[in-house]
Amino acid sequence: MLKQFFRNTFSKEVCNTGRQIELDIGKALPILCLPFVHCIIECCTDEQLLSGIPYLFDSVIGGPLSAPLFLFCMGATIHYSRISSPGGIAKRGLKLIGFGFLLNICRFLFPFLIGYAITGNSEKYLVPLPFLVFGNDVLFFAGAAFICLALMIKLRIPKWAMLAITLVFSVTGTFLRGTDLGSDVLNIIGGWFIGTVNAQDQIVSDFPLLNWLIIPVCGYSFGWILRRVKNKRRFYLSFSPALLVVATVYFIFGISGEIGMFGEGQNAYYHLYTHDAFVCVAAILGLLGVYDAVSYVLPQTILRFFSYISRSITEFYCIHWVYVRLITNVILFAVTGSQLLPVWATMLVSFGILLLTIITLYTYQKLLLKERKTV
Repeated sequence: MLKQFFRNTFSKEVCNTGRQIELDIGKALPILCLPFVHCIIECCTDEQLLSGIPYLFDSVIGGPLSAPLFLFCMGATIHYSRISSPGGIAKRGLKLIGFGFLLNICRFLFPFLIGYAITGNSEKYLVPLPFLVFGNDVLFFAGAAFICLALMIKLRIPKWAMLAITLVFSVTGTFLRGTDLGSDVLNIIGGWFIGTVNAQDQIVSDFPLLNWLIIPVCGYSFGWILRRVKNKRRFYLSFSPALLVVATVYFIFGISGEIGMFGEGQNAYYHLYTHDAFVCVAAILGLLGVYDAVSYVLPQTILRFFSYISRSITEFYCIHWVYVRLITNVILFAVTGSQLLPVWATMLVSFGILLLTIITLYTYQKLLLKERKTV
């Protein structure tokens, strides 16, 4: 029975090539939700974030159903990319780190200096600025993850060993979460690798390498398997429903009991526990089965849109963040003296930023294509 399943589902050779729409959806959906996630974080009080729609976007959609999903898919799509050599992957990583620094200048340095010039409020704009500009975020982590993967591929480390290494990293990162290295400079630098904090809770160590590397490496290993799947429906049906149940049960108990990544404070998620990483991977594999199933019934226009966003994920991420910071931290705060809004108004602002981001992305790419044609 088991032999027949493997014979009917897998091929010894690569047979599943081309764009994988479930991976496109897995990257696109979380990114499309980010304007809502980040506007809610900026415009709602801490008390509001503990329940209802704000909690859903902040701690669930913006938590285990966001970054882990597109980081896993990022690792998987390496096998489907034209840039799959160790050198090419490492260059992609360095490029992402460069984008991360550029984004921090555009979403923090310039807007906060403008905000300070308008309001003179140094506590809001100047005090947190060094931590925000040099702090670790998902683009830095994604870049570092690409470099680590490139190194492991270059050294021809087997995939099981990659998983074992990153499991050790994850456990180590779990034990080191909440470390104070004794100075802000060391905490900022160390925050790229482990979950650092300081007494004032100012350190931005959102995706430390040790805690998070296991997610894209799991995705990379999954991508290798997926390329050898000749019957994707049977493949996903064999595990996706069960893993969705496992993840859902954990989510219910985690949310109600404030366990692990659903605990108090944002670092409960950003300084990811090892067991939470496993649950995130279970949820991802379950959702990919759902995305594969719906891809057979969704109109081609929608599927093409998901593929477009998936190919433009870095640009979308950068553009939306600049709009979020400018509108909430500068314009709204300067006009009203506060960036807090009712939930319904926050949702409207979020939707407006989503539309603005898509329009800006499309216009930017059109202009870029036109410029290339004229060169």
